[in-house]
Amino acid sequence: MTKTKEIEPSPRGKKAASKSEIKFFNSPQNRLANFKYAVNVFFEFIKGFRALHFVGPCVTVFGSARFKEDHPFYKQARELSGEIAKLGFTIMTGGGPGIMEAANRGAKDVGGRSVGCNIVLPQEQKHNPYLDKWVDIKYFFLRKMLLVKYSYAFIVMPGGFGTLDEFFGTITLIETRKIDMFPIIIFDKDFYQNIIEHNQKMLEAGTISEHEAKLYYVTDSIPDAIKYIKEKSIMAFGLKYMKPKKAFPGFFEKGLAEII
Repeated sequence: MTKTKEIEPSPRGKKAASKSEIKFFNSPQNRLANFKYAVNVFFEFIKGFRALHFVGPCVTVFGSARFKEDHPFYKQARELSGEIAKLGFTIMTGGGPGIMEAANRGAKDVGGRSVGCNIVLPQEQKHNPYLDKWVDIKYFFLRKMLLVKYSYAFIVMPGGFGTLDEFFGTITLIETRKIDMFPIIIFDKDFYQNIIEHNQKMLEAGTISEHEAKLYYVTDSIPDAIKYIKEKSIMAFGLKYMKPKKAFPGFFEKGLAEII
C-alpha cells in the first residue's frame, strides 16, 4: 500500500494549509485604474524633467519644514547654502518652508541659483519666495527622484520622518550603485546623535559594512562641509565652469539663465 505523506504540523501545532486552501484578498484596483495611474505618473515625470532640465549641477538640502527664520537650524542652513552656492552649484530643495526656505534663501543672498520641487498636498504647501524656478509634483516618490537626479552632493539638516526617508533613500541608492558615490553630509552632530549610534549598532550587527558606514560625513563646521564638497564633488567628478545651455525654442523651453 502506498503511504500518503502527512503534512507536518506548523509551530503552533496546526496543519499547514496547502495553496489551494488559502484564500487571497482581491486586488483593490483594476487594469484601467492602473493604466490611468501609469499615464499620470509618466506626465509628471515629463513635467519634472522639462522644468529642471537647465538647472545645472545641484546640491540638494534636506530638512524640516517646521523651523522658523529665528531658529539656529534655519540660520545654519541659510549660511551653509550660501557658501555652497558661491562654489557654483544650484541649491535644490523640496521648495517648502523651514530648512528648505533657508537653503533657497541662502543661495539668493549671494546671487546664486535656487530651485525647488514642491509637493502637492491636500493642505496646500506653497513654495517659498526664494526660488528662481520650481515645479509642483503630485507624487512623493517622483519628487524624491528629482531631488536626487540633478545633484552632486546632499546635505541632511535637522528634520523629521521625511528628512530621514530622504537620507536613507539616497544612501541606499549610493550603497547599491544605482547612483554615483556622491557625498552625503549630515549637519549637526547633536541632533543626529541617536541616528549615528543606531548606524553603529547596524555595523556591529553586520547589517551594513565598514564601507557603507563611511558613505556619509558628519560635521558641525561649514568650512569642513565646503572642503568635503570640493573634494568629493567638484574634484571627484571633474566639474568645470561653463556657459549655461540654451533652451530649444521648438520645445517651448526657458533656460534658468532666462528666468533669473
